[in-house]
Amino acid sequence: MELWLRRGEAWPLLEELLRALLGWPELPPVARTPQGKPWFPDAPEVHFNLSHSGGLALCGVGEAPLGVDVEELRPRRPGLDRYVLSDGEYAWYTGQGGGWENLYTLWTLKEARVKCTGAGLRTAPRDIRVPLLRPGETGELEGLRFMACAGPGWRGAVCTAGEEPFPGAVRQV
Repeated sequence: MELWLRRGEAWPLLEELLRALLGWPELPPVARTPQGKPWFPDAPEVHFNLSHSGGLALCGVGEAPLGVDVEELRPRRPGLDRYVLSDGEYAWYTGQGGGWENLYTLWTLKEARVKCTGAGLRTAPRDIRVPLLRPGETGELEGLRFMACAGPGWRGAVCTAGEEPFPGAVRQV
């Protein structure tokens, strides 16, 4: 699995990643599942996902289904934490000191999970189960593998259904 992050748009970053990893000269045709998850009909064995927030783009490519999410840190409406977090997640979050950084860490894990499975945000966010991870940590839950990542001004996550190892860190290009 390879994960790249940079400023700019996600689709050109994906095309660059595929060129570097697989030698593909251009982005192949992309289709979407009925739930909206993008895939390559001409290369269904190559799994990918992408995310963007503000000026950041995060892309992942691997041999198994995966989902990625990146979020630029910014304040949101008060009470959002109680809306998106389960009781157990909220207890962990407040135990970590609360704050937008910790909320975005959990939120990106939730987004990465629903993007990996292709389910999308069709259920209440508080019902989307994820492991309680700090940036740099990995974990497993219900047959899925997760990694939380972070950098100055952003939080991100990846979720995969595969056994391939996570990279040591998201590669910033």
